[in-house]
Amino acid sequence: MPADNDVKNTSSQTDNIVFRKPESQDGSRVHTLISECKPLDENSVYCNLLQCTHFADTSVAAEMDGDLVGFISGYIPPKQQNVLFVWQVAVHEKARGKGLAKRMLAELLQREESADVQFIETTITPDNEASWGMFRSFAYQRSMPTEEFILFDSRIHFAGEHNDEYLLRIGPFNRDEA
Repeated sequence: MPADNDVKNTSSQTDNIVFRKPESQDGSRVHTLISECKPLDENSVYCNLLQCTHFADTSVAAEMDGDLVGFISGYIPPKQQNVLFVWQVAVHEKARGKGLAKRMLAELLQREESADVQFIETTITPDNEASWGMFRSFAYQRSMPTEEFILFDSRIHFAGEHNDEYLLRIGPFNRDEA
């Protein structure tokens, strides 16, 4: 992992939000953030530690005045090098209304590690209107096509204990407009 001074931090002058790659020390902070962003599914702190270390290049942490207010975990599937799979998006209530989720997505796409990415994929439950709205708005603003279908069926994959998970695929897109 690069030294702290080698990590690219970007910020917006208007709201003092800084974007950066997560680090191992962020694991418990991410866990707390996600627990405060209902109805997001909570994972173990260990899972969040892996997201902040193994998947740091395809995840983004957003801080405002030193507080972690946003996090996207993602990865590039080994057999789909042109896909950024977005696992989870969390935005704390005090940072909502600033377009933070879309700004974090754009930050991920601008990274060198995403140079070959032509599609964004994520799964969303049918009732998660905020996620549907954010991802569709992101695609619409960039004139990117979308498609969706059930990836994980409630009955088959979750024994009826969880809602269906729809795969939303955005792209392909022009790298210059991401």
